[in-house]
Amino acid sequence: MATNMQIEGSVALVTGANRGIGAAYVQALLAAGAAKVYAAARNPQALAELAAQDARVVPVALDVASDESVQAAAQALGDVTLLINNAGVGHNADILAAADLSAARSELEVNYFGVLRMARAFAPTLAKNGGGALVNVLSILSLVAAPGMASYSASKAAAFSLTQSIRAKLRAQGTLVVGVMPGFVDTDMIRSIQAAKIAPADVAEATLQAIRSGEEDVFPGEQAAGVAQWLRQDPKAVERSFAG
Repeated sequence: MATNMQIEGSVALVTGANRGIGAAYVQALLAAGAAKVYAAARNPQALAELAAQDARVVPVALDVASDESVQAAAQALGDVTLLINNAGVGHNADILAAADLSAARSELEVNYFGVLRMARAFAPTLAKNGGGALVNVLSILSLVAAPGMASYSASKAAAFSLTQSIRAKLRAQGTLVVGVMPGFVDTDMIRSIQAAKIAPADVAEATLQAIRSGEEDVFPGEQAAGVAQWLRQDPKAVERSFAG
């Protein structure tokens, strides 16, 4: 178990902060006493409502799929102590029947390479500011594939492996690296899926509690926790279940 950190007084950066889980993170951080929250999105105008609610919210233009955008953010935001890599995409394209690989490439570009860009750019900042914490918002599909969301699952599995490697690399500088793996969350990305879903606020609160306690792998909600337990007991049964 790695070191923990206090949310109160922290300076956080949340990617994909304009809606869904990202917006819930911003609200949870403010409620927990963060000193400043950089709320990042490709279109900072989408963050105007969040910024109007609390002077601690600072909108930031950031595209995690762009090397230049990420580097500019790292240069400008030198006081970050808590990085939450939340930005993600899911296209639900058929892995074999899709006309081309554009959807799969897009998911990897954001869900995997975006996390890698942010970690590379902000690891020195976290080290300079005492270690802090880096959070990667993944999915229970990091651990078991859903064929209907195959390339999304693959991108999140890659990001899970990356999270383990980042954790190993940053342990020496005292940075807590947390992987968050919820099941279905009530967001626009999966609005068409008919299944039990947890609220974005539940994901945010479970994450902040993990940061406080130094927990590295988080499974918000009963669905994700149940799948994680089932995977430990019978991974092939889980694979067959998700294949259906």
